[in-house]
Amino acid sequence: MSITVNLYYTGKNGSARCFAEEMERSGTADEIRREKGNLRYEYFFPMNHKETVLLIDSWENQESIDNHHSSHMMEKIAYLREKYDLHVRAERFVSEELPQKDKGFLR
Repeated sequence: MSITVNLYYTGKNGSARCFAEEMERSGTADEIRREKGNLRYEYFFPMNHKETVLLIDSWENQESIDNHHSSHMMEKIAYLREKYDLHVRAERFVSEELPQKDKGFLR
């Protein structure tokens, strides 16, 4: 059972995109991807919300998330959130096996 958190970073004048670009350029995102238990750490840009960046952040379990939250990575992320004056909204999902009848909709 994995846990996925969708984080919506919203700012002004392109600041959310600048945040994501700095996370990637600085290597911080790659460091997080290498943390034990990280399954996915990927940024997306919603078409209908130009001032928002979506981060899909998936972990093996709650322990992995807790370890990430207590790591030095959180200081870097907090610094950049402040630098770019971002507001964050989160959604949390726990995975389950896709029902067989739903698999027919996949290609």
